Amino acid sequence: MKGRLFSFRDFDWTLLGFVLILSMLSVLEIYSATMHTKFVGFEKTQTLWLLGGMVVMFVVSRIDYHVLLDAIPWIYGFCLVSLVAVLAVGSKVLGARRWIKLPGGIHFQPSEWVKIVLIIAVARYFARLIGKNMTWGDIGKGIALVAVPMLLVLKQPDLGTALTYSPILLVGLFLGGIPWKKAAILAVVGLTLVGGIWSSGKVLKPYQKARLTSFLNPDNDPKGSGYQIRQSLIAVGDGGMLGRGVAKGTQTQGDFLPIPYTDFIFAAWSEEHGFIGAVAVLLLYFLILMRLIQNAQTAADLSGTLLVMGVVAVLIFQIAVNVGMVIGFMPVTGIPLPLMSYGGSSVLFTFLALGMVMNVRMNRFVN
Repeated sequence: MKGRLFSFRDFDWTLLGFVLILSMLSVLEIYSATMHTKFVGFEKTQTLWLLGGMVVMFVVSRIDYHVLLDAIPWIYGFCLVSLVAVLAVGSKVLGARRWIKLPGGIHFQPSEWVKIVLIIAVARYFARLIGKNMTWGDIGKGIALVAVPMLLVLKQPDLGTALTYSPILLVGLFLGGIPWKKAAILAVVGLTLVGGIWSSGKVLKPYQKARLTSFLNPDNDPKGSGYQIRQSLIAVGDGGMLGRGVAKGTQTQGDFLPIPYTDFIFAAWSEEHGFIGAVAVLLLYFLILMRLIQNAQTAADLSGTLLVMGVVAVLIFQIAVNVGMVIGFMPVTGIPLPLMSYGGSSVLFTFLALGMVMNVRMNRFVN
C-alpha cells in the first residue's frame, strides 16, 4: 500500500537515541580537536549539520520507500549527470575535482549522495531476482549498475568514496541469491582485475598506491606516506586506559595528528578518552548496527530488507576501514567515520539513510 500516512509511534526512537549520543560525542571531539587551530568553531557548524540532518531524516521518513524505488531510474540518471558535471565544471582542490560550487558558497559533493541512490537502485534490482535462478546476465547488469558511477568517482579521483560503493553491490548479490559457484568465479575474476589495475598504473596514481601500502610498514617513510599512520598510532597509544582528558591530548593539541576532526577523529578521541572511551564508541556503533539489522529483519518486503541492509553494509564498511586505518590495520583512504567525522555531506547522507530505514520500519505493519 502506497501513500499511507505513518505514525511516529512506529519510529525507532531507540536507534535515534544511540545516534544522537554518538553525534554529541562527535561535537565534543571536534570542539577539542579544533580549539587551537584555524578551524576553531567547526563544532558549531557540525551542530547545524546535525540539526539539518535530523530535519532531513524526519522528512524522508514520511516518504514511502516504494515511491523512491519507483522513481530510482530517473534519480540514478540525474546522479550520473551530476558526476559528469563534477568532472567538467567541478571545483578543483588539491588536484581533485569532487565538488560543485553552488550559490552561497555551498560545495555540493555528488559522490556522497550516490551511495543513497545505489542503495535504492540495488535494492530494487536484486529484490526482483530473489527466488529466481540468477544468470550471468543478471549479475553483469547488477555490477554495471554500481561500476558506472564508481568509475566516474575514481576519475575525480576519489578512491575512498568509490570503495564505499562496493559493499552495496556485495550485499545485493548475496541477499539476491547468487549461486556459490558463480560467487567463487566472480571473486577470482575480481581479484584478477584488481591485480591488473594495480600493476597497470593507469587507474591508481603513485600517491594513491603509496597511501594504500604505507600502513604495512609506516617506518619506511616516516615523514612521507607513513607519517599519518605513525602519528595516529602514537595518539592511540598515548591515551592509555582512561585518556588524557578533553583538550589535553598532546598529539591532537600539538598539531601532530593530521586532520583530527575528520579522518583521524577516532585517534583523537582515543587519545583524550582512552581505551574505555574508544570501546564506548565502538559499542554505540554495534548497538546502532544491531537495531538496523533488526529493522531489516522485520521489513514488510524483500526490497525493504535489501534497502536497510545496503545502509548497514555502507556503515560497516566505513567504520571498519576508518577504525582499521587509525590503528594501522587498513590503508589511509580518506573514508570518514559515520556520525563522528566533521562534514556536512557525510552527516546528511547518514541521516538521509536513517530516514529511509525509519520508513521501512513504519511500513512493516502494511499488509
